[in-house]
Amino acid sequence: MAELASLVQRLEVAVGRLESMSGPGGSSGVCAGGAVSAYVDAFDEILRGPLAQYMSLSQKIGGDVQKHADMMRQAFSSQRQLLVTASSSQKPSDDVFTTLLQPVSKAVQQVQSFREQNRSSPQFNHLSAVSESVPALGWVAMDPKPGPYVKEMQDAAMFYTNRVLKELKDKDKTHMDWVKAYLSIWTELQSYIKQHHTTGLTWSKSGPVASASAAPAGGCPAPPPPGPPPPPMDLSSSCSKGSDDGAGNRNLLFASINKGSDITKGLRHVKDDEKTHKNPGLRNQGALIRTGPKPFSSPRPAASATPTRTLPPVLELDGKKWKVENQEDVQDLVISGTELKQVVYAFKCNRSALTIKGKINSITIDNCKKMGLVFDDVVSTVDIINCRDVKVQVLGKIPTMSINKTDGCHVYLSKDSLQCEIISAKSSEMNILVPNADGEFTERPVPEQFKTIWDGEKLVTTATEIAG
Repeated sequence: MAELASLVQRLEVAVGRLESMSGPGGSSGVCAGGAVSAYVDAFDEILRGPLAQYMSLSQKIGGDVQKHADMMRQAFSSQRQLLVTASSSQKPSDDVFTTLLQPVSKAVQQVQSFREQNRSSPQFNHLSAVSESVPALGWVAMDPKPGPYVKEMQDAAMFYTNRVLKELKDKDKTHMDWVKAYLSIWTELQSYIKQHHTTGLTWSKSGPVASASAAPAGGCPAPPPPGPPPPPMDLSSSCSKGSDDGAGNRNLLFASINKGSDITKGLRHVKDDEKTHKNPGLRNQGALIRTGPKPFSSPRPAASATPTRTLPPVLELDGKKWKVENQEDVQDLVISGTELKQVVYAFKCNRSALTIKGKINSITIDNCKKMGLVFDDVVSTVDIINCRDVKVQVLGKIPTMSINKTDGCHVYLSKDSLQCEIISAKSSEMNILVPNADGEFTERPVPEQFKTIWDGEKLVTTATEIAG
């Protein structure tokens, strides 16, 4: 099955080449000298290599992962068409370039929307890994360092691929291979950019300037053809009159210029009592201030206020997952009667407080603001992702806590949870409060600034304190 999927991918790449050759201008990414067109062939190596392997493994896993992979294939196909255009055309204006980018942009939005529409999917971590990193295809618009941008998107994906490995590494080796194949796509793309597009997308030095009509199917439609030219003017009757008037006006102009300093004698002297900077009272007299007509400006359509869609709050047990979603200003959310195999997932809860009683497997707080969480015991981990100003209190035991992409997080540990491992990334304003013997808490900040040195054998990183 894997060999068949790989063969299908190679056939699709070949068909794409034939279609681009038969398109307008017969361009297939080859231009004068063949130097620039080499990067289209190099991009095809990524399609035939890591992308094809990712597609094959996604098909083997099936379900939402396979559907997501089909969308990714379309996104890479749209980007290849953009590279074909760039290899045979000169760089266009910003407006035209934006039009050429639209097929890639729409494909990226489709991939991200699919993740949002399938948050309850058992393969949500797979979908999140792809959705968080697919904006890397926007490297074509990143000047002058597109390579580091792709690396940043790859790092965002690794947060979720690590969760896939943690949950499924002992159950199905296919998922481990899937993670390796997917991450290798972005690794190869970074090498490709470094070799062919170090400071940005490389355009052809010759050939026509790229036009919006070069955008592949799926982009904005081409503008309508221009109308017929206006009828020719009858210049026979106006030539003699126009030439006489033009000659007379030119003679007057040169005569004025030849006056030299005498040209200003015709100007009227402005008296002191007529000067506005010496007479503030004149500034309020609108009659003395003459203004010309206002420049023409096209009327702007009034922006229609789009009503914000409010999703209904959710607090329910779906299989083994407790869902707490879209809660606003609710301070008495309680989950009780929990079991060891159950998990809690809180999403988009603002200015609310959640209490979890009993022992539970894991807790995830995602995209919440001013959220409070109190719980007894957690067997696995507590994940805090994309949050702002959250407070977490542990009453029992917890082995691990992960804080990622969060600004403002206070964690109150219990005496039984002092051995907890706290892993943080891309977060700020994190404070851990440790209990004293008298029951009070001592606040300790989590380092945000680090110093890295080379000791001759390896890199050594230590936390540093910010002066002041």
